[in-house]
Formats: sequence, structure tokens, C-alpha cells
Amino acid sequence: MKRIVALLTASALLLAACAVGPNYRRPGTEVPASYKNSVAPEAAPAARAAPAAAATPPDDWWTLFDDQDLDRLVGEVEVSNQNLAQAVAAYEQAEAAVRVARAAFFPTVTGDASATRVSGSSRTGAVGSIGSVSVGASGGGGGSRTLYQVTGSASWELDVWGRLRRSLQNAKATAQASAADLAFARLSAQGQLATAYLQLREADAERRLLTATIAGYQRTLEITRNRYRVGTAPKTDVLQAETQFYNAEQQEAALRLQRAELEDAIAALVGKPASDFRIAEKETWNMPVPDVPAGIPSTLLERRPDVVAAERSVAAANATIGVQEAAYFPSITLTGAEGFLSGSLSSLFDKSSESHQGALGLSQTLLDFGATRGRVAEARAAYAQTVASYRQTVLTAFRDVENDLAAAGWDLKEYDFAKQASDAADETERLTLNEYKAGTVDYTTVVVAQAAALSARRTLAQLALARQTTAVSLVTALGGGWKPATAAR
Repeated sequence: MKRIVALLTASALLLAACAVGPNYRRPGTEVPASYKNSVAPEAAPAARAAPAAAATPPDDWWTLFDDQDLDRLVGEVEVSNQNLAQAVAAYEQAEAAVRVARAAFFPTVTGDASATRVSGSSRTGAVGSIGSVSVGASGGGGGSRTLYQVTGSASWELDVWGRLRRSLQNAKATAQASAADLAFARLSAQGQLATAYLQLREADAERRLLTATIAGYQRTLEITRNRYRVGTAPKTDVLQAETQFYNAEQQEAALRLQRAELEDAIAALVGKPASDFRIAEKETWNMPVPDVPAGIPSTLLERRPDVVAAERSVAAANATIGVQEAAYFPSITLTGAEGFLSGSLSSLFDKSSESHQGALGLSQTLLDFGATRGRVAEARAAYAQTVASYRQTVLTAFRDVENDLAAAGWDLKEYDFAKQASDAADETERLTLNEYKAGTVDYTTVVVAQAAALSARRTLAQLALARQTTAVSLVTALGGGWKPATAAR
């Protein structure tokens, strides 16, 4: 068997040639030097042209929100999320396919052993074979004998035209794309969880605002009823106060429903039954908003998982072209067998019982009515499709980042204006209610002031949430933060 393996190895080295099909080059894309929205909206054009040093967030980017519950829940996503488990299994499948493709470079070796009872009336007959070589045995009359045979055989497809190499390239690129898909699934699940958690905390904050407001409305309703009873206020004041009070109660109930739905959504993300999952309410909501640095380099998108997956899919499709073009050339296979055949078990491994066989086989499709040409054309069209998908993924990635950068800047300005508006509305509500108690304004003025104050407070809470969720969206859009690609984990 050693001689057969040596023969196959020598033949492979002699016949090895370059792989057919195009060698891979990453498709070109239009990449700007920097993001146009990477600084605050009020910055001058000159500031936009001079990128600052980007801050580096931690690998666990969600810790920027300084919330222990969020940290714990994100850790549970890694362990229990079933969508993530599917992506892990898909990656393991792709890795196994690489091992299968790599194994094709080596011979397939098989071994057989048999004992055959032979009988016949003639003196000579074909009684056994090794490979395709007949072995004659003679015997007298109708006697019988037992033949013992041990055979080892090897078959090796020589990768003369590079079909196996292209297949391995395809498998490796596919596995790399699957790894990127896994990273994208993980990042998406983390982003979804962080967003849902922030929305839940904002719903709690709004509900606390409404609870406090409802308590104030109830006191105002009691004052109005008392004034009505003594004849200093009309019935319409009471009705308006009741309408305002019950509307606020309805809004609080809606927020409770929203919180329950968000809690159930988080349960699904961490892979737990919604019926057994609870998130305790906190007294305050004061999580910080991560600062977005100016001058984020556009090269950060090289680490975004869906961009990486799309590019690796292009590489896999490129290799498939070579696999299909190899069908234009003959398939060359070396086979060999070495064995022992004897009528006596004691002499089975004697020198005289040895038998050797070697063969070089060529197989070529002579006529397939254009099937091979069609498969090559199909592979080239699939490659063109993946190139277009890759370029579109890059464009979409730039759009996502630009949108989030713009939102980060303008959300901050909106929040500042809303804070001033909310402070003014609170003061207007306080003064108007005092004037109503003094009898200098009607109740409609109070209702308008209170409604404006509540709306301003809720808007402020919603804008605080918008700033936080925009930060999450930007982190995910950049593939995990604004860390340079060379330092990415």
C-alpha cells in the first residue's frame, strides 16, 4: 500500500496545475472619506473636514448605559436566544463543509477481507480476483477449497484543473460569510434587546409622570367640585376636570399595556417563556446617553457583519465559477489496489500471495448539449448578483450610519428645546392654577395649561428615549461601535 500511495503522490505533483476560473478580487465600491453628519448640526463646514480622534467604546458597548439589569439581559441573549442558536448551528454546518472540501484533496482508502468457499467439477476455473484481475485456481474433480483474500485500495482524484481548490475556496468563503451572519445575528439581538429595554424604562418613566399628573388632576377635580357645590364654579368646570382626569387614567392604562408587551418581547429575546418573565420597575430613569465622537472614519463599515457576509458571498460565488469551468476538462483519477490471496490462511501474507494493481483513469463528458456551458453562465450570473447585493449592502450601511449620525445631532438639539419648553409649561401650569384658585381665570385656561404641561413632560421623556435608541442604532449600524476596524474584536 505504501508503494501505491507514493505513486499517487508523485503523479499528483507532476500533474498539478493552476486552477481554472477567475481569481477573486473584492468588487470596488464608492466609499467616502468621512460621514457628512459626523459632527453636531451647528458645526461649521471647516470642522466637518477635520475628523477628530474617535473615542473607543468598550467591547461590551451596552455597558455605556450603566444599567446592571441591561448588562444581565444582554448576557442571557448570548446563551438563550433561539435565533442566535440557529445562526450558531448554521456556522457549525459551514465549518463542517470546509472539512469535507479539504478531505477531497486526499485519497480515499478502503480495505476488504473475505473468505470464499469455492467448489466445481472442472479442474480449472476462475475462483477469485483482486480489483479487476482474475486469479485462476485449479482443483480436482468436484472438490472444494477456501480462498482467503485481504485487499487494500485507494482512489485519488487529481486536482489538475483546480476544481477541488475552487470548491475549498467556496466552502471557506461560505463559512466566513456564515461567521459574519452569526456576528450580525448576535449584534442585532443585542441591539433589539437594548432598544426594547430602553423603551420599557421610558414607558415606566412616562407612567410615573402620568401617576403624578393624575394625582394633581384629582386634587384639581376636588377643588372644582367644591367650588361647584358652593356656587362659585359652573358644572362645565367639573365636567372638564373629570374629562381631563379620566383621559389621563386611560393614557396610564395604555402605558401599562405597552410595558407588558415590551416585557414579553424581551422575554423572547432572552429565550424565556413570557409567562415566567418579569422586569422590576425602577424608581428613577437616569441612564446616560453615550457621546458620539466627531470624525468617525468611513472605514469602520469594513467590520459591519452584514457587509462582511455580503463580500464573502461574492468570494464564494467567484469560486463556483471555477468549479463549473473545470467541467470543460477531463477528470483524472488514480486508483490502486494491493492485496493478498491464498488458499491457506497460514500462507496468506507470504510474498507469493501478493498482488498489485494501479490505474490512471480519465473521464470526459463528450456531449451534454450545452449543459456545462449553461452551468458556467449560471455561476457567472450568480456572481454578478452577489456583487450587486454586496454593493447595495454597502450603500444601505452608509445610509443607516448617516441617518443615525444626523439623528444623534438633531435629537440633542430637540431635547434641549423640549427641556426649556417643559420648564416653561410647568411654570405656566402652576401660575394658572393659582389664578384659578383666586378666581381670576376660568377653568378652561387651567385645562389648557395642564394639558400643555403634561404633553411637554411626555415629549421630553420620549426625546430622552430617542437619544438613547439612536445611540444603540448607531452602534449596531457601525458593526458594534466606533472602534477602528484594525482593533475590532
